[in-house]
Amino acid sequence: MRVRVASCRCGQLRATCTGEPVRVSVCHCLECQKRSGSAFAVQARWPDAQVVLAGAFHSWSQQGDSGAMAHFRFCPTCGATLVYASDGMPGLTAVAVGGFADPDFPAPRYSVWEDRRHRWVTVAADGMDHFA
Repeated sequence: MRVRVASCRCGQLRATCTGEPVRVSVCHCLECQKRSGSAFAVQARWPDAQVVLAGAFHSWSQQGDSGAMAHFRFCPTCGATLVYASDGMPGLTAVAVGGFADPDFPAPRYSVWEDRRHRWVTVAADGMDHFA
């Protein structure tokens, strides 16, 4: 079974993910833009039981654009958000794809909140589903 490890910028917080992600997506919502410091965020989701966190983290919760609460875990040293869970997708843990530092990571299949997408951004991948 495939094992992937994501880490925060300083390496103190790590997420070990077993198996393949059940969903890889690009999110253009305004909150993901703020969280990532970019024009969009890319995350992969696994069943909770397939993600093991190691290291210290702080938690913070916020209501997302969908109305569901999201619960973020971030490194207290470097501040990087590594994982989060959304009440709108119970039983799944989202891991920031950038934390894997793997250019061969599987491509996203979903692009969501595109009505908030920066107009210069184009997200394209084979089989990509787009949602406003």
